[in-house]
Amino acid sequence: MPLPPKPKPLRRAFWREPLVLRSLIGLLLLVMLAEIVVIARHNFTPAKQGERTAAKAERRLGAGPLDPKRGRIDFDRVNARAEALMHRRDMIGMGIAVIEDGQLAFVKGYGETKADSGDKVLPTTLFRWASVSKGVAATMAALLDQRHRLSLNDPVAKWAPSMRLPKGNEQVATLADAISHRLGIVKNAYDDRLEDNVDPREIRGSFGTLFPMCPPGTCFAYQNVGYDVIHEAIEKATGRSYDQAAHELIFGPLGMTSANTTREGLVTAKSWAQPHNGRRTLPVEEAYYRVPAAGGMNSSIIDLGIWMRAQMGGAPNVLNQQLLFTLHVPRVLTPHGSAPYDRAQSLNSYGLGFRQTDYDGHQLVGHRGAVSGYRSMILFDPAEKVGVAILWNSQSVKPTGMALEILDQYYRRPPHDWMEIERP
Repeated sequence: MPLPPKPKPLRRAFWREPLVLRSLIGLLLLVMLAEIVVIARHNFTPAKQGERTAAKAERRLGAGPLDPKRGRIDFDRVNARAEALMHRRDMIGMGIAVIEDGQLAFVKGYGETKADSGDKVLPTTLFRWASVSKGVAATMAALLDQRHRLSLNDPVAKWAPSMRLPKGNEQVATLADAISHRLGIVKNAYDDRLEDNVDPREIRGSFGTLFPMCPPGTCFAYQNVGYDVIHEAIEKATGRSYDQAAHELIFGPLGMTSANTTREGLVTAKSWAQPHNGRRTLPVEEAYYRVPAAGGMNSSIIDLGIWMRAQMGGAPNVLNQQLLFTLHVPRVLTPHGSAPYDRAQSLNSYGLGFRQTDYDGHQLVGHRGAVSGYRSMILFDPAEKVGVAILWNSQSVKPTGMALEILDQYYRRPPHDWMEIERP
């Protein structure tokens, strides 16, 4: 009997052939790799680095993440403008912090701590604040006023025996007059003597021979040595050194871990930006550290951002709304600057340690600073809770225009080259 025919072997589906299967797996891995590259490029752009640094700082402050749907500022564009600025020979290093919707949204360092050194500026690199320091002194004074340790309406003579003003006006001028530049004497009185290392108390004692420009409290004339009278008052009211009082009243409660008010605090930091004129490194002068209320602050750009955030109401348990109103309310009209970004602002005034301007209907608060080899600025809108802080270690004024470029994005205004990067 014949055997039945052998059944034909089943033929595998073509996609199960070893060669085809390997090819499909390889193709799938290539697609996945491409997706990973795209995601990585999106998440690890320079702008994203700045956003992640800001988010980390916000988490440390106990805040939640920003709602990305609310973001109006294009940080890729901000980063591109910053990088273009850093190509200029008169720029060495810079830090930028941006507050959007009341939270740190972008923090990033650019350039070098020293020209041609290769030592990169980090978000934790320390810079000098120069005259942006004045807001810290005014805030401490306002806090002590709220706690009834001193009164802003006290005559300066009560708290600073070193001070003499024309016609005995040290008995008339108040602490509030001193920190709103209304002492009634010529502007920048004897700054040259401060820079010649004369003791600030001795200089204040010689103000009595100056010509009386106006009665105290009635006109504006910017001061450094005269402003620093509040340094004496703070030390006397607290029984602490100025730096200790700043740590106890401001830096500690706000979480400003890098902030300090001494030359040693700057130059002994792990990362600090050295001052420059052009590409030339300058020495760190002691003069304005001896008037710490006027120009002694140092910190990282992260801590300057935290400071600005608090001035917008972001730390109500430390700086309450009544205190912020006391600081920011205009007390005296001030002159206009001549730069394009200055002409774009109007209704210039000064409060206690802070300037106020109107920009296209938006009420802005801020300050700028300049000391040999360093520049600084903050500019913010307390109502919209948006602001820009910048620190840099050169004498270029170009970064000053960046604040309006960023605010223009938030206000949805047409782009404008406020920095004029290509101009000398």
